[in-house]
Amino acid sequence: MLTVMKSAAIQDRMFTGKYLRALIVPLFFEQILTITIGMADTIMVAAVGEASVSGISLVDSISNLFIQLFSAFATGGAVVASQYLGRGDKGNACKAAKQLVYITLIVSGAIALVLIGGNRHLLRLVFGQIEADVMTAAEDYFIFITLSYPFLALANSCNALCRSMGKSKITMTVSLIMNVINIGGNAILIYGAGLGTAGAGIASLASRVVGAIIMLTVVCNSRLEIHIDRLLHFEWNGMMVRRILRIGLPSGIENSTFHIGKILVQSLVATFGTPSIAANAVINNLTTFANIPGSVIGMASITVIGQCCGARRIDQAKYYARLLMVTTYLMMALTCLVFYILTPQLSGLYNLSQEALALSVKCTRMLLIQTAIFWPMSFTLPNYLRAAGDARYTMAVAMGSMWICRVALAYLFAYLGFGLYGTSWAMVIDWYVRIVFFLGRWLKGGWKEKSVI
Repeated sequence: MLTVMKSAAIQDRMFTGKYLRALIVPLFFEQILTITIGMADTIMVAAVGEASVSGISLVDSISNLFIQLFSAFATGGAVVASQYLGRGDKGNACKAAKQLVYITLIVSGAIALVLIGGNRHLLRLVFGQIEADVMTAAEDYFIFITLSYPFLALANSCNALCRSMGKSKITMTVSLIMNVINIGGNAILIYGAGLGTAGAGIASLASRVVGAIIMLTVVCNSRLEIHIDRLLHFEWNGMMVRRILRIGLPSGIENSTFHIGKILVQSLVATFGTPSIAANAVINNLTTFANIPGSVIGMASITVIGQCCGARRIDQAKYYARLLMVTTYLMMALTCLVFYILTPQLSGLYNLSQEALALSVKCTRMLLIQTAIFWPMSFTLPNYLRAAGDARYTMAVAMGSMWICRVALAYLFAYLGFGLYGTSWAMVIDWYVRIVFFLGRWLKGGWKEKSVI
């Protein structure tokens, strides 16, 4: 009898193991390729000097603020589309896709227009009196990165829609194409033409333009479950926009506030000197790579948990949440171990001074230990809540924890003389607090009562 019941339960699962592997494995490689774009800029421009590495790092800290905002809108659209797909309502899923593209283009275009004329002032406002060669490198890079925002935002939204359908192999392929363009462009423009950070920015812009064009062409294919009909025929659906913003706006506020806090910490790190700025750039790159499994599962959960909640299969949502979290921990344990062992060699790729190299190894190894244990519950789990429609709660917790722990403690530890190592520990304490609230929310089940569609 138990065997029959177990068999029936397995047959009743909304997603097969094959489906999950087809969703997650390409996503894993896609994220490696996506992160490689930024990492390639930093590594390849290292030949120009430490000031160029520091300049790109400062720009990336600002740029990530807007990238996270674009990703939040993409998440909102993906949640709505996934829930409609889970309910079997493909018509409204397609309407949500079209509105997502409109929102993305309007917001990213407006941001790009403002920053094109004011990026130099923004850099000076945020980072103040840093060394002149670092500022010059940052300014040269930032103008081209600003121009790329609408294309990056559009590609992100189209990627999210493809993932909602479980078609992550498409996004992986496009990421590969973008990487080839970016790295090839870097080689030509940095080494061949001698354009330094400006060359890195131009290569990134070119890769994002191509990626956006390809992804937009893909999602306009009427053979897909979620597609965009007559993109140039403008149709504004206020109700659908509100549903997307119900998830996207809290996530956008959360992500933007989170990265404003990170920028403040980055600004604090800038006062420690160029070695700390350069070391921090390396730390961010290496730990971001180690976080890939958690990020991938978090993105996959938008599709899986979102469709379960759209179908009102709470039992399925809980089952896949456990399965995905166990998978996250196993994968992150492996990646963190590998990166811990290779940290000195990987840090050495960045052409750092001895002071910066020693600092990057020390902080990176500490963060990798903490990441393997605490990062999944801090960042993967909240995506479960967002997929269920509980975005306001995640926003409130993340914002409170960010300002009270990461920012305030970073300044306190800097005052006490702990430098970059102290700011790293402030970040880890932020993770501890997030876990208490997010895990409690999931276990108590408040997310079950939320409704998106």
